[in-house]
Amino acid sequence: MKRITLLFIISIFITSLSGQETYETAIPLEQGEYWWGGAVALGSQMPYLKPLKEFNLALDNNNNQVVPLFLSGKGRYIWSDKPFRFEIADHTLKLKSEYEQITVRQGGTTLRDAYLTACRDYFPPAGLLPDPLFFTMPQYNTWIELMYNQNEKDILAYAQSVIDNDLPKGVLMIDDNWQKYYGNFEFKPDKFPNPKEMVKELHDKGFKVMLWICPFVSADSPEYRELASEGYLVKKKGSQSPAVIPWWNGQSACYDLTNPEAFDYFVNVLKKTQAEYGVDGFKLDAGDNSFYDPRYIDSYKKDAISTDHTLAWARVGLEFPFNEYRAGWKMGGQPLVQRLGDKHYSYPALQSLIPEMIAAGLLGYAYTCPDMIGGGQIASFVNLDVKDFDQKLIVRSAQVHALMPMMQFSVAPWRILDKEHLIIVQDMAKLHERFGDYIINCVKESAKTGEPIVRHMEYSFPNEGFAECKDQFMLGERYMVAPVVTVNDTRTIKLPKGKWRDDTGKTYRGGQVLTMEIPLNRLVYFEKLVPGNKK
Repeated sequence: MKRITLLFIISIFITSLSGQETYETAIPLEQGEYWWGGAVALGSQMPYLKPLKEFNLALDNNNNQVVPLFLSGKGRYIWSDKPFRFEIADHTLKLKSEYEQITVRQGGTTLRDAYLTACRDYFPPAGLLPDPLFFTMPQYNTWIELMYNQNEKDILAYAQSVIDNDLPKGVLMIDDNWQKYYGNFEFKPDKFPNPKEMVKELHDKGFKVMLWICPFVSADSPEYRELASEGYLVKKKGSQSPAVIPWWNGQSACYDLTNPEAFDYFVNVLKKTQAEYGVDGFKLDAGDNSFYDPRYIDSYKKDAISTDHTLAWARVGLEFPFNEYRAGWKMGGQPLVQRLGDKHYSYPALQSLIPEMIAAGLLGYAYTCPDMIGGGQIASFVNLDVKDFDQKLIVRSAQVHALMPMMQFSVAPWRILDKEHLIIVQDMAKLHERFGDYIINCVKESAKTGEPIVRHMEYSFPNEGFAECKDQFMLGERYMVAPVVTVNDTRTIKLPKGKWRDDTGKTYRGGQVLTMEIPLNRLVYFEKLVPGNKK
């Protein structure tokens, strides 16, 4: 009784400060019921079993996508059109909303039932997919090798090295600092003496080309002055002047894409950039909800909240089949490529890839890439001598990527690996290429049904004891993948019921636990054997 009274007092106190009523919902974490949802970056903590400090879907994203969706392994689910706060405390999932009383709905009896019901009602698949090349071939990003020194000579050399090292050609992304400044979409003439010819040469080599972009605009630039005069920039709270927003590269003005005219203007600028240089699409970085805190900014859309800006940024990508995002709000089932946030070069980071990819799928983001092989966090690579690289870690990272929907290189494996380790990574890239037809069929099926491509074992095999499994996953319906994600080469693998055949051709009866010593050059995966299976 005292605890209920205290919660009531806290609720009234919050209301008195914010001027808005706070609706609270408490869901006991019952034994045998597991919950997933909210934020892709929290995937390693799913299902939620331990205390979790309050996470605000309006202003937090931990560098990745957030969705107002929770799913239970018992078929229950939660959805709200607006962001809410949640925490795990006292063995209870606690939700707080400033917009509505959040309720728990029943969608069936399993995790899959809950997901498909929520998907049908709130983010049905659009029936469209990003360009198939994302899935059938590896991707390459110039970030780790060139950082802020993006330049024509080294980009062409990077692409040629992909070819020289017998890696499959695919999408090549030119990362940040190719442009004169933020808000400008012209190549730096001193770094790119002939960008049109560069793009043509990359095309001739067999690559598609994407450019890194963001919604920010450098202050006191011609673009800033023009956009400000048109009212196309986010404004300071209570002012008609553009807001200056802190972000990881300093402080900048920002497009207000809740303004339909600003949105159309921005898309038109990007299409002119495509036409001018011949590029195929864009890596759309930033858009994080934390940049749009309504306590400090005013928007064209009078009642806009932070996630409205993130949503508008995501909609830009619908104009371009070659797109990639790291931050997101809702938009499940849409033809948008998502990527896990930048990971450190470490085994704990490697271990986070599978549960976060699973979380992405359960939040509606089927078309997701597991960051960059070895990690995209630049701090892990700055001043790191080649002799200090753990080559084994790069190999195990490539193996996790190989049978995901996408795999992306950035740090150059030919620079940091000896011949033995490089051959294994080459084999993993070619394995992904060989699985291309199967993966693209999974993608097409997801575009029709909304089902994840990377699936939690509990999703595919309910009530077989997989709820807490974080190091195995299903690729579609047919393949179970069990990479090594620790420095130890020995691991246990639990087989679901049925009959399975591993990557060596050996068959197994399901329902057993295997302990396997897995050499560095092997990625263990199993094919589910059912009548009519074909290689």
